[in-house]
Amino acid sequence: MGWLTRFIAAVAFLAIGIIFSPETFGSKSDGQHTSNLSTCLKLAHLLSFATAFGAALWVTFIGGIIMFKNLPRHQFGNLQSKMFPAYFAMVGVCCAISVASFGYFHPWKSSSTTEKYQLGFLLSAFAFNLANLVVFTPMTIEMMKQRHKVEREQNIGEEVGGSKNKEVAKVNPKLAAMNKKFGMIHGLSSLANIMSFGGLAMHSWYLAGKINL
Repeated sequence: MGWLTRFIAAVAFLAIGIIFSPETFGSKSDGQHTSNLSTCLKLAHLLSFATAFGAALWVTFIGGIIMFKNLPRHQFGNLQSKMFPAYFAMVGVCCAISVASFGYFHPWKSSSTTEKYQLGFLLSAFAFNLANLVVFTPMTIEMMKQRHKVEREQNIGEEVGGSKNKEVAKVNPKLAAMNKKFGMIHGLSSLANIMSFGGLAMHSWYLAGKINL
């Protein structure tokens, strides 16, 4: 995933450049944009934001819960270890494109307070996703693999749910310590994901206010 992380970072720097130095990229503070470029950037913003928001909604509140309740725990964990890096990378790229396109139309120097808040929400969504991709997800996956190894030694992990893990952890200090560490790391990852979703949700409210039906 190293190349993807570098790509996201590059897009982020581009977005910051557009926001703070709009003339360099053709975004004029007087609001004059070429029609074709304007339409393309608006489409890019809409599709990127919709993809990020929809993916975050599904993974956070629907897909993950369904899988946890129906898959054997080790199978669920292994699937998540493959899915989450791709999920955070995709949402991160979409957030970066949303920041860049929004910043093109609303350069920082000439933006209203509301528009600056929206840039902040989109940037925070990007930052939380990048933190998950680069920091929390690799730590969570590594801790999960170590815990799976201990659980297999105890002949657990093929059941649905975590009840057997809790029972064994009561008499196995090593597993109990792993559960505590895994819970802390996973909790930080989940918090970052929720904060990212919150930033996207705030931007959805802003966009809704711009629609005339």
